[in-house]
Amino acid sequence: MSLAAQLWAENADVVADVLANPFVRGIGDGSLDRELFAGYIAQDAFFLESFARAYGLALSRSSDTDTLLTFADLLAGVREELGLHESYAASWGIDMSGVEPTAATLAYTEFLLATAATAEVGVVCAAMTPCMRLYAHIGVTLADDLEDDKAGPYAQWVQTYADPGFEEVTSLLERLLDRHARDTAAARTAYRRAMRLELAFFDAALKR
Repeated sequence: MSLAAQLWAENADVVADVLANPFVRGIGDGSLDRELFAGYIAQDAFFLESFARAYGLALSRSSDTDTLLTFADLLAGVREELGLHESYAASWGIDMSGVEPTAATLAYTEFLLATAATAEVGVVCAAMTPCMRLYAHIGVTLADDLEDDKAGPYAQWVQTYADPGFEEVTSLLERLLDRHARDTAAARTAYRRAMRLELAFFDAALKR
């Protein structure tokens, strides 16, 4: 089993907590309060900009051409996610300017940026992979509800993360993790920390 697969399996408890989270469940069945989702979209856009900067830091520290180009592809993928947020902002009238990050958002972004600036590339991959793998898993898990039109106004969100193209991008990052990360306490701690911060991010999204 690859290191990426091992780390994912070892964090199954957090994955289960995320899928059971009322915010995620509300997206899946379409019952989530629109104001809560609007707030989440604004916070997630702020997060994604920091995620892109973390990719940029990792790219600048890449030791070989293939890794550098892969990080460039991953960075380009963030543009597509931000496009989804801009679409919701335009159609729902969400003000994306001057977003004040919540404590949960800041905790996550500061962790990612500090890791990307100081840790070895393998640990950076371990810190960034949970976001991608978790969202791909949520998307596929919730996609079954779309058959019954349960997701309603959140169908576009679910489809974005259930799309095979998003799975391909996620796999790119996992391959980098497997190539560069060693099975160390630092890598495992970074992965676990990111998973817990993902759960905290969804918890915070439940608050107006």
